[in-house]
Amino acid sequence: MSKVPLTFACGLYDRVLALATGAVPVEGVDLNFINLDSPREIFDRMSGGLEFDASEYSSSEFISRYSAGQCPFVALPVFPSRSFRHGFIAVNRKFVRTPKDLEGKRVGLPMYAMTASIFIKGLLQHEFGVDLSTIQWVEGQINGGEAHGNPTTMPLVRPVSIERNRSGKSLSKLLEEGAIHATIGTALPQALGRNPDIQRLFPNFREMEKDYYRRTRIFPIMHLLAIRRDVYERHPFVATSLYKAMCAAKETAAAKMRAGVSLRYMLPWMAADIEEIDEIFGGDAFPYGIEPNRPTLEALIQYLHDQSLIARPMKVDDLFVQTYG
Repeated sequence: MSKVPLTFACGLYDRVLALATGAVPVEGVDLNFINLDSPREIFDRMSGGLEFDASEYSSSEFISRYSAGQCPFVALPVFPSRSFRHGFIAVNRKFVRTPKDLEGKRVGLPMYAMTASIFIKGLLQHEFGVDLSTIQWVEGQINGGEAHGNPTTMPLVRPVSIERNRSGKSLSKLLEEGAIHATIGTALPQALGRNPDIQRLFPNFREMEKDYYRRTRIFPIMHLLAIRRDVYERHPFVATSLYKAMCAAKETAAAKMRAGVSLRYMLPWMAADIEEIDEIFGGDAFPYGIEPNRPTLEALIQYLHDQSLIARPMKVDDLFVQTYG
C-alpha cells in the first residue's frame, strides 16, 4: 500500500530533528518536513490558506477557534514549544516595582492574543492578584522591526482596552520614555541592561519558575500539533502515526542530550541542568499526552476565558483527537 503524502511545518527543535532527517519514520506516511523558524508565519499560513497538512500551531489560537466553532483542524496532545514566562516581564522602575503596580498602567505586548502574553497575564492575575481590567494594553513590536505577522486570530468575545502603537517608536523606546510602563511577551526590550531604569519585574525568575512549577505543575505550553480536519477525516490513522513518531523523535533527542561523551549543545553546565530537570520534572520536562499536561491546559483555558478570548471554558479532553500511542 502506498504511503500518504503529508506536509508538516515546524521549527527545527531538537525534539523534532529526527523527523526532519528521516531517522524516525512516520508509519504509513511519506513526510515532507518543512522547516520554518517563524511560528507566526506557520500559524498564519495554516489559518489563512490551509497550506500544510499538519503543523505546530498556537495552542491559544487553536482553543479560541475550537470554542468559536471555526476550527478547520484537529489537535494532538504533542507540545513542541513551551516556556516559562516569569522572566519576560520588563518594567520601568520609575513607575513599577511590584506586580500590583501594573494596575492602571500602560503595558506593551506584541499581540494581546498570543499564547505567551496570555500565560503572563494569567500569571499576574492568578498568582499576584493583578486586576487586568485596569491595564491599557498597547500592541506593537518590542524592539521594532516588522509587525507580529499577519495574525488571523479570532475576535474577542468581550471588549478589552487595546490600542496599537502608532508612535513610530519601538515599545522598548516607549518604555524608556515612560510612555508605557512595562512590556510582556516573548522578547525582552533592548533597553534592558542598557538603561538602569529598565529591569525585569522578577530578577530571580528562575527560582520563581521552579517554585511555581512545584506548586502548580504548570509549565506553559505555547504550541500543539494541528492536522487539517479534512486530512484527518480521510486518513485518521495519521493522528496515531504522527503522535508515535513525535514521541520517538523526542526520546531520540533526549538520549542524545544525555550522552556523556561530549556536550551536544553549547551549554557549559548542561550536566547540572539535566540533574535539575530530573529533580524537578522527573526526567521529562516536555511530556506529551493529556494527563501530564492537564494542569497547564486547564490553566490556559481559564486564562483564555478570563481574558475575553473564549466565551466559556471547555473540557481539556474534548480538544484532542484520540491517539493510540
